[in-house]
Amino acid sequence: MSASCDSDRVTRQVIKNVLAKLQKEGEGALVRNGITEIHQALLDPFVLLVDFSFSLTAGFADHPHRGFESVTYMLKGGIIHKYLKGNESTIKAGDVQWMTAGRGIIHSEFPEEEVNNGLQLWINLPSIHRMIEPKNLELSSLEIPRAEKDGVEVKVIAGDSLGIKSPYYTTTPIMFLDFTLKPGSQTHQTVPESWTAFAYILEGDEGVFGSLKSLAIQAHHVVVFGPGDLVSVWNKSTSRALRFLLIAGEPIGEPLVQCGPFVMSSQDEIDMAFEDYRNAKNGFELAKSS
Repeated sequence: MSASCDSDRVTRQVIKNVLAKLQKEGEGALVRNGITEIHQALLDPFVLLVDFSFSLTAGFADHPHRGFESVTYMLKGGIIHKYLKGNESTIKAGDVQWMTAGRGIIHSEFPEEEVNNGLQLWINLPSIHRMIEPKNLELSSLEIPRAEKDGVEVKVIAGDSLGIKSPYYTTTPIMFLDFTLKPGSQTHQTVPESWTAFAYILEGDEGVFGSLKSLAIQAHHVVVFGPGDLVSVWNKSTSRALRFLLIAGEPIGEPLVQCGPFVMSSQDEIDMAFEDYRNAKNGFELAKSS
């Protein structure tokens, strides 16, 4: 929950600050990679964070996944998801899709509108859960709990804040909070001491994280927090709101190998995932029809 500062709490300080640079990916896609393979060990259990937008002619055609879960959160426009088993759905601005790839899924993702922007977070699975059955849950913006107090608004996609708790969760326990701080406001969010925690700044240029003595950090930066059980953030701007995602999760502490669309525990398991997809078996049976 969100809490005020007190002597019993240890405020997490910023240990790394990385700009997610805008780059082209394929034809018509613009992405910012907030988490790459370089940072996976530091940010266990998180594998990737991608801030994306597509032109209407772009998107990702049918492709497989295995071994992880993802959260897709739309900020603008909409994105169309299609699955080979015949399901199709659209998530729009403010909506969330939770997807467990597990033993294997095949899907496509294309924009619905010309102006679109979203984020996708990949969350690792413990080895004992990598091959669980795939599942999918989609939530409209109206279904996501939210709270507001003292100039701070939060959407609670996972976890709890300001006395509000989300009923939705991933297999690997995480916190996923969308904060908006009005000019001059501040928040102090409790986070389990053993969890990894980071923030991704969506809007604003005068956000101060960890300590009032810290330098302001601008939009599109990933801010990684060190040890502690409290994340403190101040919006020092007198005119602009600060919006950021606070994401935290319970580390798994197991070997991880990510190659393209697969996240597994060893290179042998990665090789097996590619083989299963080529041969349309062990979760990829529907690839025969693709």
